[in-house]
Amino acid sequence: MKICKPDTNTYPFNLPIVESIIHLEDGLEFNSSITFFAGENGSGKSTLLEAIAIQFGINPEGGSKNFNFSTFDSHSNLADSVTLVRKGQIPDFSFFLRAENYYNIASEIENLLVSDYYGSRGLHEMSHGEGMLSIITNRFIANGLYILDEPESGLSVSRQLTLLKKIMDLSREGCQFIIATHSPVLLAAPNATIYNISHDILQEIEYEETEAYLDMSLFINNPEQMIHFLTE
Repeated sequence: MKICKPDTNTYPFNLPIVESIIHLEDGLEFNSSITFFAGENGSGKSTLLEAIAIQFGINPEGGSKNFNFSTFDSHSNLADSVTLVRKGQIPDFSFFLRAENYYNIASEIENLLVSDYYGSRGLHEMSHGEGMLSIITNRFIANGLYILDEPESGLSVSRQLTLLKKIMDLSREGCQFIIATHSPVLLAAPNATIYNISHDILQEIEYEETEAYLDMSLFINNPEQMIHFLTE
């Protein structure tokens, strides 16, 4: 993936993650079946995933290529400057799932009368987390491209483990995942590539170097000390 910078330094081209990719001579490569983007809020992870989805022909608010609903036209023009190069087999199915638009996706699924493909219960009858997991469990198939923006939203730790297993299983069935997450559970996926944005620099790091892992480890190993630090 390459990003060509236009003659402007305004949003979204001033986002740290976008600026970092612009300066990569060979662009950003997705060589693993699972690629994570980690880092603090505001670094541009969601904007980047949205641009990738749009450039691949997927609805910017989420869903598959068959979804064309729009509740609020808020996506950036970054996709116009993104070039994707697909290696290998073309995916049989693709889906963009973003936690912030779950309600809208669930509503569109009902409007299209395709709820049966997404589980035995209506998505609006489930909690946010249950619904997200139901979409992934029931609709994601082998040889697919799946772009997920904070899919851990609304999921307990045990449910995040269920999601992790599903992602791992599908990755062995020819699927490619591009995921933005803050979850130390999901980031633990074996053989995944983790791109981290920190101090306005994008770099590939190991799982144990992610802030999500380090912060959670500090808290779990000594919660009393962490709480004392927070209340000083």
